[in-house]
Parts: sequence; structure tokens; C-alpha cells
Amino acid sequence: MSSKLWRIFAVGMIALIFSSGKLDESLLVRDPLSSVDPMDQLNWVDSVFNSLTFEERLGQLFMVAAYSNKGQKHVDEISSLVKNENLGGLIFFQGGPNRQARLTNYYQAQAKTPLFIAMDAEWGISMRLDSVPDFPKAMTLGAVQDPDLVYAMGKEMARQFKELGMHINFAPVVDVNSNPQNPVIGYRAFGGDRETVTKQAIAYMKGLQDNGVLANAKHFPGHGDTEADSHYSLPVIKNPEQRIWEVDLYPYQELFKENLMSVMVAHLNVPSLDDARNVPTSLSKKVVTDLLQKRMNFQGLIFTDALNMKGVANSNAPGEVDLKALLAGNDVLLYSQDVPKAKTLIKSAVADGRISEKDIDRRVKKILRAKYWAGLNDYKPIDTYKLAERLNTPETQTIIEDLYADAITVAVNKDNLLPFQFLDLSNFASLSIGDEGKDFQKYLSKYTKFEHFSIDKAANETTHYNTMKQLEDFDVVVVGLMGVTNSPSRNFGISPGDIKLIRDLAKRQKVVTVLFGNAYAAQQLEDIGNLVFAYENNPKTQELAPQILFGGRASKGILPVTVNGEYAHGVGGYLAPANRLSYGTPESVGLNGKILDKIDAVAEKAIRIQATPGANVLVVKDGKVVFERSYGKLEYKASPAVTSETVYDLASITKVLATTQAVMFLESRGELDMKKTLEDYLPELKGTNKGKLVLSDVMAHEAGLVAFIPYYARTVEAGQWRGDYYKPQASLGFSRQVSNDMYGMDALRDSIWHWTIESKLTPISRGASKHGYVYSDLTMYLMQAVVERVVNQPMEAFLDQNFYAPLGLHTMTFNPALKMPIDNIAPTENDITWRKRQVRGYVHDQGAAMYGGVAGHAGLFGKANDLAVMMQLMLNGGTYGGVDLIEPETVRKFTKNQSSQSRRGWGWDKPNTKAGSGGSAGDLAPKSTFGHTGFTGTCVWADPDNKLVYVFLSNRVYPDATNTKLLKEGIRTEIHDIIYEAMGKK
Repeated sequence: MSSKLWRIFAVGMIALIFSSGKLDESLLVRDPLSSVDPMDQLNWVDSVFNSLTFEERLGQLFMVAAYSNKGQKHVDEISSLVKNENLGGLIFFQGGPNRQARLTNYYQAQAKTPLFIAMDAEWGISMRLDSVPDFPKAMTLGAVQDPDLVYAMGKEMARQFKELGMHINFAPVVDVNSNPQNPVIGYRAFGGDRETVTKQAIAYMKGLQDNGVLANAKHFPGHGDTEADSHYSLPVIKNPEQRIWEVDLYPYQELFKENLMSVMVAHLNVPSLDDARNVPTSLSKKVVTDLLQKRMNFQGLIFTDALNMKGVANSNAPGEVDLKALLAGNDVLLYSQDVPKAKTLIKSAVADGRISEKDIDRRVKKILRAKYWAGLNDYKPIDTYKLAERLNTPETQTIIEDLYADAITVAVNKDNLLPFQFLDLSNFASLSIGDEGKDFQKYLSKYTKFEHFSIDKAANETTHYNTMKQLEDFDVVVVGLMGVTNSPSRNFGISPGDIKLIRDLAKRQKVVTVLFGNAYAAQQLEDIGNLVFAYENNPKTQELAPQILFGGRASKGILPVTVNGEYAHGVGGYLAPANRLSYGTPESVGLNGKILDKIDAVAEKAIRIQATPGANVLVVKDGKVVFERSYGKLEYKASPAVTSETVYDLASITKVLATTQAVMFLESRGELDMKKTLEDYLPELKGTNKGKLVLSDVMAHEAGLVAFIPYYARTVEAGQWRGDYYKPQASLGFSRQVSNDMYGMDALRDSIWHWTIESKLTPISRGASKHGYVYSDLTMYLMQAVVERVVNQPMEAFLDQNFYAPLGLHTMTFNPALKMPIDNIAPTENDITWRKRQVRGYVHDQGAAMYGGVAGHAGLFGKANDLAVMMQLMLNGGTYGGVDLIEPETVRKFTKNQSSQSRRGWGWDKPNTKAGSGGSAGDLAPKSTFGHTGFTGTCVWADPDNKLVYVFLSNRVYPDATNTKLLKEGIRTEIHDIIYEAMGKK
């Protein structure tokens, strides 16, 4: 007989047995997994059951509390109960994963019958254990519109449970939180309406049960409409039975249809279900047996809520409460306080005929069947090797990120302010109330220039007044409302003064408040301008909220509760993104984070061999920054560490992120023709050897221009700079700042231009029709002049006006020493040859310095995030954040290979044309890749095939520009290849 036919036969035989009355169908836990073999299950259950005395069988009804953060006395107490009482299971509470795993192995080794191991882990094992990640709370999940994400969370929780040898999660909470003043459920519920609760509860349950962990719906028959906490007293629910059926019992009915495996009965007093005075539902036969089992036909395991809770323990002694719960119809007595006494009382009840031994046996077999389903028929000890690493996987973090991102809800968006547009037209400030909000403010600054302010919650009137004065010059204020609690009786920790401050700001400015906490706290936040719900306050929500505000991500969340008239269930919904960068995990875009971690070793090697004192590495995939790390220090000696905010001299990257951008902008608009000559735009070049040079040849480095001219050499004598060219202080005729305390003569730029124009061209080889390829800095001096003539303004002003300011790149600039704190800028060379000083905040390149710090080939500074934005602009086809700058065809034209003599595009560098050789790029980079390197130790590459951006910034020229270790060791290209390895490329 085939295995399939055998399974059909076996199921039929079981049904026959049920119909004959020899075995109650409720003994068989309904199995959502096809892998459970019914006959094997019955055989194992019978074998274990028959091996137990009645006393030992009674032990299976009990689960007691265990901790992994208590001493030996507690361990000995649990061990004694396991051995002497044959406990059914343990529910673990506070501790750590490795400690709990060792104790679980210890207790299981002592158990005659394998123990159920359970945890009350509504938002994951972090609810009880240290050193593991938090999943979102239920209210946050209620805002998520994609139940597949909630399923993925349940699946990942199940994986973590199994790693820890656990079998039951006392979740999900399926209470419909219809009372905003509920002191115990609140954020633990998915929402305030039955459909939201049911949808998310089913997804959560299936995620657990499809992957081998019993789900447990609680708190039956519904704890959502209470104003008391059953941990401390017995709540009374006065709703009529019809309403309870329509609201509170609805999720249970739907979960039962989906084969929910267990239910927890709450300690509530519900007169419409049982009119006996002060009888908790957990001890009510009318509720547990008549309602749950008979009327609702639930055949799964029934657990009491914890029997030490005051809602039941105040009026019932330990042991006695266990008996009452068993008589009411519960299967498992949770958190029993006195197992020996309870067993004695149960045996007396059997003797008195209040409960039959057959009824107890039925429940014991029911428990054993669930144990078989959970895999305890084939028990294996927990493998503790690298347990913490297995619990904290990158995939876990990706699920958490996706859930929080999808939950964030834009509830009020007046005049479609969000996502923010036209960044150059507003002055932005942030105000963090109740918490420093460092992550929140850090990620706001990734999108545009912000001034950041923080005050304590419930600050005094003087602080509020001073804050108002500080913020009065800003057009937009983003408020992070933090320090929010979950206590309705204490206004969720929000002071009236803080609310007044936000309202006063909203009367005169555009204000967006992000509520980092319980959504019910918004009942006090009417008329405060724009409101965004983040639901929780943690580093992840603080990172994600700015991404929503600026359109790095779409907003998708819908408010799952009704707070008041302004913030009702269902507000929010889809708000389109603005095509800006987002930030997340490598795994969220298909990269292997562990392989990317290999970048650390390469960067650390560069610092160890003194190829550079420090560096920043950033990776973007599919528009998302998935790797951004800083290494080393600003200098080799004791100095500040490099951070993501460190601004570097970009050197020749200026060619592509400044001059070439301007050229592409003008070509897109028909204001520049790459087939024309320099003299078409610069008539003064007529008659010179530069006038007939075609722009396309100039941009491809094939116009015969020499590689470079050491301009500074003409201004030094006997190893010192000449006084007729430079002065140590600004003075009449010497206002062009070259470095700190060094000013060039005003005509210095004219001199450089003259020396450039008079330079010779390289000869054309015999038989050739045009000049050969020579990479030349002079290319961009000339193209800078063309751009400035066409736009009739300095290139620096043009770029800031049209590119950097609209894109929010406030640290991408020329001459940063004049615009930002010098401590933010990495130093470059200690120039002993010409400037005779340490260069910091002024361009390293001598010619660019003499040109006033703004040259077509060098002078641009920026941080890694700035470069990522500019390169994403290119990958987006010339658009970013709602700003259309360059036509897609222009981007394609300039970034493709434009020569048969070299690998170059127009302005852009590219990988070597030879297969398997990347040149300045990694060997694994496809030939469509484009970017550039910089003399100071920088590079940036974009790969349109894989939608990839790679940024490497360093100051390898500190303190000596002759240090070439970075290039010789192939540091930048090795890192580039690691990124492709993380994508699975070889």
C-alpha cells in the first residue's frame, strides 16, 4: 500500500474510532501541517500515556514559571518539580538565550516525559530575553497593510523558538482594543476593530504554526474593553452577549477556521456570559466548557492565563485555583503556584466524583498529541554553539525593518507637504522632545541641512519660550515627540506644556510632528499641524521616519485604532515616494551582509599599513544605502574618528560631479553641442591652438591637451612662495585665499588661464587622424570656462543653485573651510613644497587652489552620502527627489564608452574594455559601470546593470602625497569586488 493510501486509511480508521465512541475526537489536536502522521502520533501518545502512573499523568497538566536570571535555589526548585511531579512544561521569563538554552537542556534531561517549553513572547523572545532583537508591538503590526510581512515575522519567531528548544508562543493577542483607556492591552492589540485584529492574528498564527510552533490566541473571551488590569484586580466587562459575539469573539471564530491550536482564557468577570458573582472567566465552566468548547466547537489546547495574577489569585488560594480551573474545562494550568497541593486536591476531586479520571486522561492525551505535533516525540538537545549568532541574523533585521517601515502612518498631511519637496526653498529645523533623538536627527540630516534642537519633556515655560525664539527663523520644523509612555491614566507621559509648544509652533510655521510611541497618545494632539505615527521609539523607527518624511520610502501605514475625531481608524494609507535614497539592510536588496563584512578587513588593512589614516565606504543597491561604515581617524596620531559626516577633498571626482554635471545639464537643454568647438563658446580662443578643439574630444581626453601643468612652480623661488604672488594676510590686490593664512593675487586665476591657453598640444601620431588619448586636467579648466560663459555665472553658484541645494547636499561644496567647522573636514597633505602648511578645508590640488578653490578638475568636497545621491541621480536617469536635471538620453550618452582609444566616456571614467579587467574599477564590475577616482584617495562608481553605487573616501595624501600604498595594494578595487561577491558574482 502506498504511503498516500496508508495515510487515507489511517485517517479513516481514526474517524471510525471516533464514531464508535472509543476515543473523543477532541483528543486529536487539529493539525495544520500535513507532515504529521496520524497513526504515528496515536502510537506515540499511547506509548507515553501507558508508561505513566495517574500521579505522573496529572503532572502533564501543569506549566510553571522558569527564569534563567535567577540563582541556584530557583534552578533546584524547578528541577525538583520536573523530576518529582513530571511537569507538563515550563514557561520561561526573564534571562538570556544561552543561559536559558543550557537550563532547558538540563531540565529536559531530567524529565521522564519531554517538557513543553513556552514563552509569552508577543513581540518576540526579546520580550523576555536580553541580547536578541525586538519585533514590532502588535499595534505597530496593525498598521501594516501587507499580512505577508506579519506572516514572515511569525515564521522568523518560530525559527528562533526552535533554536531555543521552545514549542509554544503565548501569542497573538486577539483582543479588540475598543477602549482607549484600557490599561493592560492598548499597544498589545493589533487594533480597535475586529477585521484588523483578525487579519493580522491569522497571519501571525500561521507564521508560527506553519513552522512548527503552537500559537496561542489570548485573552479569551476578550480583554479589549476593560479599564482594569487583570494582573492586579478582576476586570468587569458589562457588554451584552451579542456585542461580545460580534466584536470580541469574532477573531476567535475566524482563527478556529484556520486551525488555531491553542487558546488562553483570561481572568475576567463577564456577567452576560456567567452571572455568578465575581467568578473569573478562567474558572467559569459556562465560559471554558459551554462557550469555548461546545458552542464554539474549539478542539485545541486550552490554557489558563497565569494563575498567580491577582484577577484570580486574590480570591483563590494556590492549588485551589488550579482545581477550579481544571473543573471549568481548561487543559493546561499555567504558572501554577503549588503543584503538589493542586495534585492532591485534584485527586480528591476525582475521588469525590467532581471530575472523572477519564476526563483527566482525555486532557493528558490532548497535551501529548500537541507535544508530538511540536516534535517532542523526537526530542534533541539544543545546540548552544553560536546560538546568539543564529538568533540575530541579518534576515531577522530585514523583517523588522520591513515591518516598521510599512507601519509608519502619515495621518495628517496638510497641503501635501509630505514628502518634502523643493529643499532649497525652505530652512529646516528639528526639535526632539523627551529624548535626544540622535538617530532621528542624524537621518534627517542625510536629506537636507537641518539645525537640531532638543528639550526634556515637560520642560518649563522659560525653556518653551526660548525654544520658540530659536525656531522662529525656520520655515519647517520637524518635531520628534518622544518619551511617550503606555499609561492612559497619566496622559501617556505627554505634558500639556509640550502640546502647547507644538500648537504654538504650528500657528506660525509648517510643523510635522512624529509621534514615537503609543498611538492613543495622539488623543491630546489635535490641531498641531501635520502628524505622523511611528508607534514606537527605537533606533529603527528613528531611522525610518525621516525616510518617510523625505520620500526615500513610500508611506503605507493605516491607523489601526480610533483615537479621537481627528485621528480615526483608517487614516493614512499610501503616499508615493519621492525617488530619494532610503537606508536599510543588505539582505533587503538581496546582498549577503556577511560577505560585505569582509570590507572591514580590507579597510582596516589599509589603515594598518598606513595607506590612509581613515576612510568611509558606502554601498547603494536598488536606491537603498545598505552599507555605510567609517574606519580609522582623521590623522594617524590621536585624533577624532572618521564618521559618516566627515567631509573629504574629492579631488578629480570634481570632474564628474561638478563640471560634467553642468555640461550634461546644458547638453540636455540644447544649450551645448558636443560637436562644436571651444571657440564656438569662447570666441577669444580663435587663432589659438585650443580654438578648434571639439567638445566631445575634450571631454574624452583626446584633444591633445597635456596631462597637467605645475602652475605653482612658476610662483615659487628658492623653495619659497614669491611675495609678488602671495601674502600671509588678505590685502589690496591679494584676496584670493589659497590656504589658511595664504592669499594669492587677484589676477592669479587670469595667469593660470593664460598659461593653459598658451600650452602646447601633444603631436598627432603619424597616420592618425586625431590626437591620442591623454588623461588631462586641462580638459576641465576649459570646460569650466565654457559652462560659465553659457550660464553667465560662476560654476560654483550654478551647481549649488541647480544641483546641490535642490538635492539637499549641504556639505557638497567648494572651499568648505569658509562654510563649516574645520573639525568636520579630513586633512590632506602637509605641503612642505609650496604652501608650507598642513592643508585642511582647502583644496589639495595646487592648480585648483591657485584658481580660488573652484576649478573644473578639483576643488569639490563632500561626504559619502552626498556622492551617493549624485550617483543615484545618474542611475535614475537624471532625476532625483522630484527634481529633473538631466535627460535620460544624455546620461546614457555621456556614461557610455566614447572612444576606440580608451575606456573613457565623456568626462566619466569606466572599467577597462578588456574582459576580466576593471582597471580603476573592480574586475567584477560590468562594462556599463561609470565613475571616477580622485588623487586624494577617493572613488565613486555606478553600475546601471545592477543599480549599484560604490563610494570610497579617504585622505591617503595625509600627511604625504607621495604615499601610493592605497593604489599599490588595490584597496579600492578589492572592496569593489567584495560588493559583487555579496551579490553572488564570481
